[in-house]
Amino acid sequence: MEGMDENSPARAVIWVHGRVQGVGFRWWTRARALELGLEGHARNAGDGRVEVVAQGTPAQIRELVALLEEKPTTKLRPGEVHTCVTTWGVARDDVVGFVEK
Repeated sequence: MEGMDENSPARAVIWVHGRVQGVGFRWWTRARALELGLEGHARNAGDGRVEVVAQGTPAQIRELVALLEEKPTTKLRPGEVHTCVTTWGVARDDVVGFVEK
């Protein structure tokens, strides 16, 4: 994220570790992402993690990550998040809306 323009669109892939499948976590993540004006998706991975791809300003994405990692949860986040691992990159033009996959 170093050297990234705070006003330019960014892309983050966030791997969410914990008890996050089968508990409504993707739906909750989509709702928070839409509230923040982000685009992307949330999908279950075969190993029990959830992959969240979010595009927007770096500040919007950091706010989503903070909500995902929040302890204790105040927005009634389902499941239990142990950690999030985030990789930053350049936004893509082919992403519209925020969906559950």
